[in-house]
Amino acid sequence: MTSLDINQIKQYLPHRYPMLLVDRVLTWESGKSITAIKNVTVNEEFFNGHFPNKPVMPGVLMIEAMAQAAALLSFLTMGKKPDENTLVYFLGIDNARFKRPVEPGDQLKLDVEIVKVTRGIWKYKARATVDGQLAVEGDLMCTLRMVENGADKVAAVQ
Repeated sequence: MTSLDINQIKQYLPHRYPMLLVDRVLTWESGKSITAIKNVTVNEEFFNGHFPNKPVMPGVLMIEAMAQAAALLSFLTMGKKPDENTLVYFLGIDNARFKRPVEPGDQLKLDVEIVKVTRGIWKYKARATVDGQLAVEGDLMCTLRMVENGADKVAAVQ
């Protein structure tokens, strides 16, 4: 399918700076996979304290970037854009492994594929690389929920 720029991504994800961690979608195939990128720049807030003398992107944010790419894939697969009451909750990660640090100037390439969808639970295999070198990988689980007046509805978004 066609690529998505940052303005199109913002139509699918509620995240905004500094928590929007997907800059561009390169390719995606409905029900299958997505490839996106996160450009890592030295002026990102987290580098002020992680670490001042040797800036490294926190692992939890690399996982969050993969989860955001997974959320994009879910919405694109369903063929609908979320409204202000639709959220994707990150349920868990299994088999997370960090293989190399991610530093300012790196481009994190996010590859996520859908493993299965069962009763509103989406499972994905995700990996992120820098210049072809594996940085992080893991198995993600997410769910889409409707939220009204700050409270979850019982039903998942299908």
